[in-house]
Amino acid sequence: MGVISRARAVVIDAWSWLNYKPVFADPRGMPHRRAFPEAKATWVPPDDERRLAAYKLLQAYDNNQAAELSEVLDGPEAREKREFGDPSMFVDAILAHVLGREQHITVPGADTTLPSRRADADTQAAERVQTLLRDWADTELLAMRVQQTERKAVALGDGVYQLAWDPAKQRATVRATDPGFYFPVLPEDGDTEFPDRVHFAWELPEDPRRGLKPRLRRITYELGPIGPATAAGVDEAGRAVRAVRTVEDADGQLIPVVGQGDVVDTASGMVSRMYAWNDAPSTVTCYLTDATWNLEDLKGPVDVDALPLDKATFATRSDGEVLDHLDLLIDFIPVVHVPNTVPPAEEHWGQSSLAKVLQVFDELASSDTDSARASATTGLPMVAISGVNDSRGQMDVGPGSLFKLGDNGKLTAVDTSPALRELREHVKDLKDRAANNARLPAVALGTTDPSKAPSGYALQLSLGPLDSLIASMRLARDHKYQLLLKFVQRLHLAGQHPDWTGVRVQPARLVFGPYTPTDKQAVLEQVTIGVEKRVLSQETAITMLMEAGFPIDDAAEELKRIDNRSFEAARLLADALGNPEEVARFLGRQAPDEPEAPPVVLPPAGDDEDLEGDPAEAPGEGGGNTA
Repeated sequence: MGVISRARAVVIDAWSWLNYKPVFADPRGMPHRRAFPEAKATWVPPDDERRLAAYKLLQAYDNNQAAELSEVLDGPEAREKREFGDPSMFVDAILAHVLGREQHITVPGADTTLPSRRADADTQAAERVQTLLRDWADTELLAMRVQQTERKAVALGDGVYQLAWDPAKQRATVRATDPGFYFPVLPEDGDTEFPDRVHFAWELPEDPRRGLKPRLRRITYELGPIGPATAAGVDEAGRAVRAVRTVEDADGQLIPVVGQGDVVDTASGMVSRMYAWNDAPSTVTCYLTDATWNLEDLKGPVDVDALPLDKATFATRSDGEVLDHLDLLIDFIPVVHVPNTVPPAEEHWGQSSLAKVLQVFDELASSDTDSARASATTGLPMVAISGVNDSRGQMDVGPGSLFKLGDNGKLTAVDTSPALRELREHVKDLKDRAANNARLPAVALGTTDPSKAPSGYALQLSLGPLDSLIASMRLARDHKYQLLLKFVQRLHLAGQHPDWTGVRVQPARLVFGPYTPTDKQAVLEQVTIGVEKRVLSQETAITMLMEAGFPIDDAAEELKRIDNRSFEAARLLADALGNPEEVARFLGRQAPDEPEAPPVVLPPAGDDEDLEGDPAEAPGEGGGNTA
């Protein structure tokens, strides 16, 4: 009788660094059903099961709950492992360095106008968009949304922004969405970074008080050809749906109509539309669907991309529009996926910052558990007693205890402190290994004293791995935030906000602040010398001071304050130009009015009695002060 063994499947994908955990990868390479029931839902596509399980496992490490998942296979003793928050501390440290001390929205061309000069049309347009975006960011709490999304990205590997135009608020809104709700339909061949169809789906629990059964909600954004105009309506079953608008033609037949401003090509039948941000008409628009299904109605092999719409209940927006293939009047999907790292070629997903050090954290949890157990025996040592003349079967050791020993009696304490010392050294080594593998030097984690560094140059060298890490992570984010700010501008134009009338979409960026310690005194000396020697402009100098952390909010306003007090420079400008108006504009003042010169009064002709004859006939006596 032979024994047939099934070979273990080897799965290599974006989450294969978790294959070492049995709870994540069974012999088939799939997550354990009892540990990850959400990933095993019938509507979840098979390609997304490992991704959702990885998100839950990483979130458990971030919340000190990894032992709870291990209990599924390892039993109740797995709960005894100590988890002291090291993964969460790593995530917070990396997040702080990626974002920097502050973030600013900048538009190329803005903040470059000299107070003594008038801005041209391009500069005025850039400054206007920059001001509008900064005001919007303050109102929409963009800094908080960035913090929420970036923490998901660092911990889980991916973050997602969802944008929309809110008719009630009259502004674009942005929300941080859990990547576990994000289901893009990625093509097998094509652009995997910008899919044409994106779903957000999650289950809603049963609510007996409201008579609601377990449900599934799905929000879908989809690019497609522009179709006829639609309006809110009701179908035969009483569901709120969208219906095609029609009119009667000359023969009394109902024909569909297109939206206002849309143009129908009679040859091809395609409908085109001119968007405010495009130079040419487009035949594509984005449709929004927000629907809910009862889970008991989902029968057969259906996934999130193939749910039956005839069993769906469509939501209604605050302005009464039914969200059933609603035309959003935009030609893009208002969703921005932010990967934590630069994805591999032809890939869509990022990688968690904990990926390379997760096994170290497991070993660290085991060592912390052993250290806690050893400290118990060190603080309350085991004692061996021999030759005791005491009738008690068990004796307690404590302060004030008295033992009567015989002639050959002995009391021995077992010293376990050397083992505890070794365990603590091992824990320290594991923490150093995790920091090195994660490219986080001890000074970046705050676990070392910077004053003990041999020199500033040595400290800068120790930050080299962190510099390359942050540069790579910011590279993965730079064009994503440019895209987000572009979408914000387009949504305001599509919503016809009055403040954005006549605005041309500008290439805005979200600039992260410095993250390494800065010697402000050294920067100030460099700037002062550079401006005095005329190798640095004042604009560049102010930018350097802002990056060093000096409290300067607006570079143009700061430059204006400096010029308003530069009287010596104004004197030189007056000598060079001889234009009081230009000098006054440089100082931010109004030029004084110049007094009019008094008119020249000449004596009338013939009033001088001492003058005889024709003055022209008397040379040298025609006037003046010569005798």
